[in-house]
Order: sequence, then structure tokens, then C-alpha cells
Amino acid sequence: MSKKWKLFFLVFALYSNASNAQETKLWRAVEDKVYLQEKSTVIPTTRPVQQVAIHENKIFALIDNRICQLTDKIFEPIPQSPSGLAKLKTLGDQLVAFGPGGLYRLEGSSWRKLDNKPIVDVCMHLSKPHAATKDDIFVLENDKLVNIMPEGGYLSSDITMVMEDGTQLLADPVKLGPITAIESYAGTLHILRPGKLVQLAGAIVNEHLIDWGNLPSNNTQEMLSVGSRLLISTDRGLGVLRGASMSGIKGADGLPVENTQQLVRGFAGDVWIGTPRGAIRMVGKDWHYFGADHWLPDNQVNGIAVGDHAVYIATDKGLGVISYEPYTLLKKADHYEKWLDHWGHKRLGFIHTLYDYEGEWVREISDNDGSHTASYLTGMSYKYAVTGDETARKEASEAFEAMLWLERITPIDGLIARSIWSRQGDKGRMGKRGSGGLPAKWNATADSLWYWKGDASSDEIIAHFYSVSLFHDLAADAREKELAKEHMRRIAGYIMDNGWVLIDYDGQPTRWGRWNPEYLLRPYGWEDRGVNGLEALAFSYATYALTGEERFKQGYQQLIDWGYAQNTIRQKKTFPPSEIAPWDDNLAFEAYNTLLRYEKDPARRSVYLRSLERTYEIKRMEQIPWFNFSYAAFTGNDAELDEAVQHLREWTLDCIEHNYQNSHRDDLFVAPGYTSYEGGLKAISPREKSVMRGARRAIVLDGGVNGKRIMEPVGFLRDYWMGRYYGFIQAPEATETDLIRVDASWMTEQGAKPYVGPKRPNF
Repeated sequence: MSKKWKLFFLVFALYSNASNAQETKLWRAVEDKVYLQEKSTVIPTTRPVQQVAIHENKIFALIDNRICQLTDKIFEPIPQSPSGLAKLKTLGDQLVAFGPGGLYRLEGSSWRKLDNKPIVDVCMHLSKPHAATKDDIFVLENDKLVNIMPEGGYLSSDITMVMEDGTQLLADPVKLGPITAIESYAGTLHILRPGKLVQLAGAIVNEHLIDWGNLPSNNTQEMLSVGSRLLISTDRGLGVLRGASMSGIKGADGLPVENTQQLVRGFAGDVWIGTPRGAIRMVGKDWHYFGADHWLPDNQVNGIAVGDHAVYIATDKGLGVISYEPYTLLKKADHYEKWLDHWGHKRLGFIHTLYDYEGEWVREISDNDGSHTASYLTGMSYKYAVTGDETARKEASEAFEAMLWLERITPIDGLIARSIWSRQGDKGRMGKRGSGGLPAKWNATADSLWYWKGDASSDEIIAHFYSVSLFHDLAADAREKELAKEHMRRIAGYIMDNGWVLIDYDGQPTRWGRWNPEYLLRPYGWEDRGVNGLEALAFSYATYALTGEERFKQGYQQLIDWGYAQNTIRQKKTFPPSEIAPWDDNLAFEAYNTLLRYEKDPARRSVYLRSLERTYEIKRMEQIPWFNFSYAAFTGNDAELDEAVQHLREWTLDCIEHNYQNSHRDDLFVAPGYTSYEGGLKAISPREKSVMRGARRAIVLDGGVNGKRIMEPVGFLRDYWMGRYYGFIQAPEATETDLIRVDASWMTEQGAKPYVGPKRPNF
């Protein structure tokens, strides 16, 4: 065989592998298992909550050193509450309070004083309550504190003190103190002094129990015995005693905040840690960080109490309650769908963000209503394809009609609007800013009922083609299929007829609607040549694939002749950081999802797949399902689906954009196996941020808008149902109603009022 034919077959094999990549599936589907979903309740107070405890399903707190009880989210002081207290703690089935003023126990509805001694800590040891003062340890017997010091005093572990017959001659008595905490570990009492761990082995005070290692810091706080480990909190991480070996857990090991204080046993083998910068849940080797404002009223944690699948966290500004409920991802999707309905995100088929306008939630008529609605349209199209649910098809059809309207409302065939404002039905304010901070371009319709926003961008264009083509393929009826084709034909034809430029109503190109070589292949638009070229290739070929019109195929070929396909390979920018636009990732993946669904030519697919491979490698560290699922769908490769599904599980149920801060954390490092090409320090869990839309970035550390905006959770719906459609996520085996559906009664009358105004035209 000649070299020429060998080369031909080699290239053919490579192209065939690229074309048939999806048939060779290297990924494994992820089960939609039941998991525990966090919910947040914040109870603000005017005074710091110093301690919190649970007893017989009642919540008690220490405020101004006096005991209060929580009733209907209000802390009521208990009459004749004891004073001089520092802590509340549960000992077995008893609730005790202690401090400089002595030791008290709750009996019924009153507090009984057991002793006047100034108690610094208590614990259960060998099934008996023990209490410590600064210098001594006592056992509680018959409601009295009895000093456990043996007759003749304590002995030293120092072998130089031991005589041949086992006795000790001591010039000075062996002391336990100064005691700051006590805990029972390995059947033995352990004592924490400032910066030193001591063991009380019978009568012997063992000051040399650690054979290997040291405490992370001499600034020690509390202790907690957890199975084989004794944890010690310090200002430089956790000390971990195993047998006689002391090791440390620090930020580099995943601990979000090293300055640890409170240590409390959780309800599922987990440990809760209080810090001056929020609360931490340690679950095996996983770390969950909870900070203000979403989870806690304040970051200064003063105390933690754990109940049955609920955790109560005392802070300087109130009580944070984190409760856990069994969920599946299907149930979570139901939660977000009901959120959209009950909070009023829907209007005339569009999906809107809500914002606080003079104390009232109103819908934002934004710069990108088409893009936001497109994500919902695709989510419902995927859902219908998976389930056959007619309600999902109806929702998709409503969103599709809204997308059509954005083109039909303008007086020029093929020109789309960014958004539509009703002069009679919309509240709030019309946006004064347009794309890139330019003045907004609002235009009135001939009947004066509506304003439509001009200066549409490439963001809007690719969103139309991605969502409308997917709706055509998965959910449209015969009439809607023709409307979808016509919609794509009009927009693509208008752009091509104008030399690959989107001409606005004023006769000028829109700011970002440019795909022509005079822009992309010249210095001014050079940086956009990759992503914009990918968009143009996607919308021209998709239109050809659905309409069969030769002119769109010829336009596609023209783009290839200009080198647009090769330019897509490095479309993802990584430097300089100031010029990285996170929304470009969303646009690129909408284009990938459009182009690779239709383009079957092996040679051309190989170019686009190389582009996808490069882009995915850059985005992989963020573990965002949108990127992982898209990559797996068109390559068949393993795409870390377990991590992507876990990302969905960690979305917060509350879509209000509370402030969040992570830049202070001590665990800001790139996880092993990943490279940060964009300069990110860490992929932050959705649990530790706020709900974000498709252009989200996991590497943004801080954000939020003071709770003044509510994000539409359509990104979850798009990603989840995409995962179900491609088989990345299996349907849950659980069939119980409370594991696949939510009770949304609490959401009623929460958000924006229903739209009352002119209706959308029919097409």
C-alpha cells in the first residue's frame, strides 16, 4: 500500500472517530440518589446571641447572659432566669447552663442551681456528667459536684518522680489547671490548658501523651471526641489526636477557615465548627462553608446546637437555622419550576429577574430577556423530550412564542429586540443603559402599546438559534416547526443580506452584532474572531439544516473560506483577566450545542471538536454541568459527571441574591488534577454563592446585591433536563411524592404581582 493511501486511511479513521465519538461512550450515568438538601432560615436579633441549645425540641439561647426561649421566631426572656452564665450545653438528656455564676439544670420550666462554683466546661465521661472549674474536675452525683481528686492528690507521669515501690515524693502538688476545656476520649478524661493537651489517666496527670506531632497553635479553644479522633480547635487549624499522634488540618487540607472555635457533633457523623468568619460542616473529607448573609445573620459564630436534621447557629446579629430535607434532583427541579410560578418570574412568555423597586418586587425588563428566556425554553424542551409531559411542552411553546415576538415586534424582518416593555402593564423603570454601558435604544410600536429595546447583540442572536432549533427538534408541533424555521430563516437571512452585520432600526450596525470579516479579521474586532465566528458558523449551518435552503449552506462555506472554522479553536480567551467576559463561555457553548447537533462532516467536526476540547479543559475546574454535559454529549468522553451532578445538588433553594464572601478563606487553592487557566483560586460551590444564570463563573469569590434581586433559576432547569435527556442523570428510583415533588404553599404572595396589561399578539 502506498504512503498516499496509508495517509488517507489514517485521516479517515481519525475523522470517523471524531464523527462517531458520541457512539463510544466513556462516561457513566449518575444516579439521582436521595440526598439531604439545605434550607436556610435567618432570625435576626438586636443583641448578640451568645449561646444556643436544644432540649425536648425547644430552642434556648443566651442573650445578655440571660436565658431566653425561641417562640415563633422571637426570643422571649425566661422569668427568673439565672445570671452569671457563659454557656448552655446538653449533657445526656439534661440541659445545663454554667459560667462564673455556677451550674444550673433545667427542670421542667425552671432552672435549678446545683452549685455555686465558677464552671468553665462540662462533659459526659463514663456515662456520668463531669464539670470543671479553672483548677479542678468534679463528677455530678446525687445532684452534687464531687471532686474527683484522689486522696493524697494527683500523681505525675514524669518517671523521675516515681520511686522503686511506685510511690511518688512531690515537692509541689500536681495540678490539673489552668483548665479551659474537658472531654472524654478513649475512656479517659482529657484536659485542655492554654496551648497544651493533658490526659488524666486515673490518678496520673499525663503531660506527655503526644508521641508524634504538635498542636497547630498554642491558642486553643475547644475539644470534641469523634470516634477514633479527638479534635482540638485553634486559631491556626484543627488539631487531631489519634492515639498518641497529633496532626493538623489546615486551609491547605480544605478547612475553609483556620481560626476555629466551637466544635459540635452533627446528626450524621459530621462535625460542625464555629469560626469568627462563619460556620463549617465537616462531612468526611468534604467541607461545607456557611457564611452571612444567605445562611447566617452574621459571620461571628458564638455557639452551635444540633437537632434532628437541623442546626442552630448563634451569631452576633441573630440565629441562623440550617435545616436538612431529603431531596432528589427531580424534586429540586420541581422546586425551581414552582419558584418561577409563585414568585412571578414569568410574563407574556418571557422569564425575568426580579428586583426591589421602592420596597416591592418587580420584573426587570432587561438587556437580555431573549437570552434568559432561551434557557427556560431549552430546559422545557429537554423535559418534554424526556417525560412527554404536556405541561412542559406548553411552557416551552409559551417561551417560543415570546422569542418569536422579539423579532415580529420590530418593523424590519429579521431584526430582533432585546426586550419588550408594556406602557400599560409593566412596573418599575425602563432601563437607561444598553449594551456595554451605552444609552438604551427604546423604540415605540405603531400602536403605542409597547416599547422594544434595540441594539441587539451576538448574545441574543445565538440564544435565539440555540433555543429555537432545539425546540424545533424536541418539542414543536407541525405548526411550530414551520414558525421555528421561518424565525431562523428571517434572522439569518437578514444578517447575511447585510454582509454578516445586524443593522439596527436606525440603519447602523448594533454594537456587538458583527460577524463580518471587516470586523473580526481586523484589529478592532480581532479578539472576538473566535467566539463570534463560532456563532456565525452555528446559526448559518443550523438554518441550512432545518430549511434546506442552499443560500445558508453557501454562507456557511463562505465563513469557512474566510478561516472562521480554524479561528474557533482558540476562541476561549484566558488572558488578560480584565478582558475575559464570562458570558462569552455561555455563548460559545450555545454555539457548540447548535453547530455540533447538525454538522456531520468528519473533517469539519474535527475542527470544532478540537475547539471544544480546548475550551472544556479551561472550564473543567469549575465543574459546571452546562460545560461538562455539553462536552460529554458531543465527544462521548468522560466529563466528570459525578462532580457536575454534585454541583446541581449544591444549588441553594433560595434564589434571592444575598451577599456572599469567600475571598477571606484559607482553602483557596486549585484542587489537585486541575489547572487554573483563567487565574481562579478555587471553584466555589453553589452552596457558598447565590443562584446565578447561564453565564455563571465558579471562580468568582465574592458577590451579591444585598438581597435586592431575585435570580430566575432557569440555569438549573436547563442543565438538569439536559443531563436527563442525554442520559447523564438517571431518573430517581424513589417514587414517594415527597421525594420528587415539593410543597410550594409557603411561596404564595412572595414575589412580583401578576402582570396586568395588553396580551402578546398571536402569530
